[in-house]
Amino acid sequence: MGRSGKLPSGVSAKLKRWKKGHSSDSNPAICRHRQAARSRFFSRPSGKSDLTVDAVKLHNELQSGSLRLGKSEAPETAMEEEEATALTEKSSATFLSGLSDCTNVTFSKVQRFWESNSAAHKEICAVLAAVTEVIRSQGGKETETEYFAALMTTMEAVESPESLAAVAYLLNLVLKRVPSPVLIKKFSDTSKAFMEIMSAQASSGSTSALRWVLSCLAILLRKQDLEAWGYPVTLQVYHGLLSFTVHTKPKIRKAAQHGVCSVLKGSEFMFGEKAAAHHPAAVSTAKFCIQEIEKSGGSKEATTTLHMLTLLKDLLPCFPEGMVKSCSETLLRVMTLSHVLVTACAMQAFHSLFHAKPGPGTLPAELNAQIITALYDYVPSENDLQPLLAWLKVMEKAHINLVRLQRDLGLGHLPRFFGTAMTCLLSPHSHVVAAATQSLQEILKECVTPHMADIGSVTSSASGPGQYVAKMFRAVEEGLTYKFHAAWSSVLQLLCVFFEAAGRQAHPVMKKCLQSLCDLRLSPHFPHTAALDKAVGAAVASMGPEVVLQAVPLEIDGSEETLDFPRSWLLPVIRDHVRETRLGFFTAYFLPLATTLKSKAMDLAQAGSTVESKIYDTLQWQIWTLLPGFCTRPTDVAASFKGLARTLGIAISERPDLRVTVCQALRTLITKGCEAEADRAEVSRFAKNFLPILFNLYGQPVAAGDTPAPRRAVLETIKTYLTITEPQLVNGFLEKASEKVLDPASSDFTRLSVLDLVVALAPHADEAAISKLYSTIRPYLESKAHGVQKKAYRVLEEVCASPWGPGARFVQSHLDDLKETLLDSLRTTSSPAKRPRLKCLIHIVKKLTAEHEEFITALVPEVILCTKEVSVGARKNAFALLVEMGHAFLRFGPSQEEALQRYLILIYPGLVGAVTMVSCSILALTHLLFEFKGLMGTSTVEQLLENVCLLLASRTRDVVKSALGFIKVAVLVMDVAHLAKHVQLVMEAIGKLSDDMRRHFRVKLRNLFTKFIRKFGFELVKKLLPVEYHKVLVNIRKAEARAKRHRALNQAAEEEEEEEEPAQGAGDSIEEILADSEDEDSEQEERSRGKEQRRLTRQRSRAWLKEGGGDEPLNFLDPKVAQRVLATQPGPGYGKKKDHGFKVSADGRLIIREEDDDAATTKMEEEEGAKGEDEEMADLMEDLGVRRKKPQKLKHQKEPDDEELEMPPQYQAGGSGIHRPVAKKATPGAEYKAKKAKGDVKKKGRLDPYAYIPLNRTKLNHRKKMKLQGQFKGLVKAAQRGSQVGHKLRRKDRRP
Repeated sequence: MGRSGKLPSGVSAKLKRWKKGHSSDSNPAICRHRQAARSRFFSRPSGKSDLTVDAVKLHNELQSGSLRLGKSEAPETAMEEEEATALTEKSSATFLSGLSDCTNVTFSKVQRFWESNSAAHKEICAVLAAVTEVIRSQGGKETETEYFAALMTTMEAVESPESLAAVAYLLNLVLKRVPSPVLIKKFSDTSKAFMEIMSAQASSGSTSALRWVLSCLAILLRKQDLEAWGYPVTLQVYHGLLSFTVHTKPKIRKAAQHGVCSVLKGSEFMFGEKAAAHHPAAVSTAKFCIQEIEKSGGSKEATTTLHMLTLLKDLLPCFPEGMVKSCSETLLRVMTLSHVLVTACAMQAFHSLFHAKPGPGTLPAELNAQIITALYDYVPSENDLQPLLAWLKVMEKAHINLVRLQRDLGLGHLPRFFGTAMTCLLSPHSHVVAAATQSLQEILKECVTPHMADIGSVTSSASGPGQYVAKMFRAVEEGLTYKFHAAWSSVLQLLCVFFEAAGRQAHPVMKKCLQSLCDLRLSPHFPHTAALDKAVGAAVASMGPEVVLQAVPLEIDGSEETLDFPRSWLLPVIRDHVRETRLGFFTAYFLPLATTLKSKAMDLAQAGSTVESKIYDTLQWQIWTLLPGFCTRPTDVAASFKGLARTLGIAISERPDLRVTVCQALRTLITKGCEAEADRAEVSRFAKNFLPILFNLYGQPVAAGDTPAPRRAVLETIKTYLTITEPQLVNGFLEKASEKVLDPASSDFTRLSVLDLVVALAPHADEAAISKLYSTIRPYLESKAHGVQKKAYRVLEEVCASPWGPGARFVQSHLDDLKETLLDSLRTTSSPAKRPRLKCLIHIVKKLTAEHEEFITALVPEVILCTKEVSVGARKNAFALLVEMGHAFLRFGPSQEEALQRYLILIYPGLVGAVTMVSCSILALTHLLFEFKGLMGTSTVEQLLENVCLLLASRTRDVVKSALGFIKVAVLVMDVAHLAKHVQLVMEAIGKLSDDMRRHFRVKLRNLFTKFIRKFGFELVKKLLPVEYHKVLVNIRKAEARAKRHRALNQAAEEEEEEEEPAQGAGDSIEEILADSEDEDSEQEERSRGKEQRRLTRQRSRAWLKEGGGDEPLNFLDPKVAQRVLATQPGPGYGKKKDHGFKVSADGRLIIREEDDDAATTKMEEEEGAKGEDEEMADLMEDLGVRRKKPQKLKHQKEPDDEELEMPPQYQAGGSGIHRPVAKKATPGAEYKAKKAKGDVKKKGRLDPYAYIPLNRTKLNHRKKMKLQGQFKGLVKAAQRGSQVGHKLRRKDRRP
């Protein structure tokens, strides 16, 4: 049986090979087909034969391959060619009609695979077609029950394994939908049939039939009610299924295990109102698992043990308490075998038990605690990586579950685990250190944090849960000793979590640790400063700064002899983490300290010690920066704010350096500290004191050289304080401000500042005060001073913006007056005031009804012109007002299309006005087209498109630009069928553009052509455009083709990467079953794939024995000897490869390459076709100037379409002649060449790329210019001569 030639890839694995030593055998040992044929010689069949004309016809069609249907090919037409050989026309259509038009949705998956070439697929399709036809011939309705009966009858009749597998597969599908009462009634007959097949197929070489029969049996058992499980026959059938969970073939074993899990977990009676706590078969299942493990536990490979442990991993949470205890004892016994894989599987079983969080009926707290205690005898060595990681994870879940079941018992077991886990931090493996840290953090978050409020205060003399918490903290605190120095970063993370979890209640036992942390931070070259600061910050957040400073004082009082201040690092830490603490502590401790340090700094400044004065001044400023943190949700605002208010007022008015900080503190206190009504009232009581100070500060002019930041902070503080101020006080302030505005003696700066304050006060005043304010600012709406006019409109905007309250009532009552005022001030409005004026109009238009339509009509011309305003905000508001007007017309009615038509009629006159008006009108129509694209009628949009195409003939660029923008949106919005009518009109209009217009808008035209080509094709667009555009169109087509190829290549590369991922285990879905080939071939493939799996399994199952230290012999009677059986090869540095930064060849040599300075070719950008409508409109709005563009470099700027045209070449030089590589050699200094500009650039760590020539003023003489040039020529010639000499010498050395 020789091989000639090379077989295709993948075929060799499917070939049957001779066994070793049998290559000279003349005949193979397997001859079951010949034996079956020999038994039929000279004998007639005893029973009724299944060989019919229809069966022969079906066999011929399957063999010839003619039985294939396309998506559009009808079943009748596909069979016309074979009518002559068929017995009748009806029999020729039986197969296809039964399969293709099967009305039961259960078999929809099978219908998707009727084109498969696999024999198994065809057999399934044939059986389904035959059964469907039988049901129809007897007048059935193709229900699940009818299919169940027909398939069961078929199963008893078929003999071949292939047909049996097909019937079993179809039964597996239909049984899930058969009504439960039917399966309960037919349980005896059905289970008997299944059991007979299972016994017959148990030793068969085929697995498909048995696999699906097991699945059917599991579904049948799952549908039975609780009463049925009281009969012995039900348990007998279940035990038959259970016996296959140790089958030697993986597919059968997995199917049986999956079936057992589905029965115990998913039986229907387990989900009712009176559901049983455990399945009736759970006890017998547990006993079976224990029996099988004990039977095979001592064998060398322990294969059956591994199978049972895999099953227990899924079933252990389903067992009752007694069986869980027995199974746990069995698991602990097999772990003593020191078999690496057995131990790993047992750990997985325990992990699944704890992770499922079972109730006390399955896992009581006492049993959970006993398992935890027992697992301490199986602690792996700290150098054994994988087993130790698994042990830590199991213990983590076990303790979390125990605390969930019984808090005090669980907390009592935690100190021992903390001590054991802390020793894992000494492991040389970083994975072990990380896993131990993660486990302890999870336990702190899940077990300690939720119960600290109930535990109460934790002291060193506490008992019960408090004592357990103290012991846990001492175990973690021990990690600060030097022997843990390699894992200090992990210890600091644990301390951070511990402080967050228990700092508020357990701070008495944590003070010593805080002192150790502060001493550790002062040690020289401490590498974990950031982690330590975070841990101390967590202590500040949970304990409060008062407790932390009692443990570690600042040691700053203003009387220091040296200026070291070793604890000054605490101030930034407290600033970043303080919250929810006593505000009175800042008043009592930090304020006097800041005052002392400030006076010390002033004394030193007067004495001339500038440096020392600056240091003390910085310290007192850092103390003041703590105030915003103290104002974040303080606990004693009502009691402490009155003692602090006077100091804050003095600091705001007299200390410019503290003004921003104090204002921030006030804003934080109001927004985050006044949630209670009493606190809010207390802070509001001081508004009459703070607001005048802030008003006066804001009214002061900014000194020369000062930044306006303090004024902005003051204004924001005023706005925030006004939210809690009494309305009567606001009215008084507003009245005084109005008087100040009207005072002729007020300067322009004062008037503008007071108007800013009026803007802040207006939303909080009552209706009467707002009416007075309106009469005050009304004359200023027509002021010639642009700044004052803008501020007046800002006041009106704040009043109109109120959705409810006094402002909304004022607008409603003075609506006519406001309309008249806004129309009268139209002509006198300056450009800076347009933005707030348009905002006022937006708020007013929202409140208009149908009788105010004339007001909107009068506003339209102004709003259209504002779309070209200089201010970006004014343009944005103009477009928003246009949309709001459209919504107003929709509210007016009567119908949406008529309302929009009335609105558009107001804009149409702008298309025949001045050039600016025409451009603005087109922009307005463009925006409205996009906003109301679903409401405009088709005829309206088409009419607009025709008119805009006429405007493309304009000689003004603004008009043409706006028209092109409209066409772009129209192409995006319109339906292709309606747009097709106007393609010729649009193309002709574009084709008539002048050369100047075409050059100026070449990018916009290119994008527009791309969209038309995508919608209508290249040939049509080319036919409609003049010849001068054809070159651009061809370029677009090439770019599109390149982009398409590029996308296809990327997609193919992604698919290849997905294919290279490791394959997962085969599931039980229909697609995987239908994709299987014949059973024998699949088993051959499994065997070939299994070789590599077995090799990896052997490698994983290898174990090493760690010997004793020195000459000490290994004591096998030691109870901890199991820790010396390692799954990781012992020895220093095993498994670690040092990374030199270079690749290594097969023989171990380093491969060192020179760096290539050329940049890698960049990826080509995708076409903009993937953009959505909103992105398209956003780009258009950027073109219109509504949105600010990001700054772009003028040089080397490319459009996206241009980048697509510059694809990197795929060709690589190689060979001779014209194909030779012509790359130039690197020239000296090339590494300094800039990649995006001309000239050279400096490189970090290298010499500067310059040739230095000394400056000499005598060389500026023009008469000596030629002489100077000659000197440099001499330098160049000398270098060239030296180069030529070296070149000649090298050639001479090469000669033989």
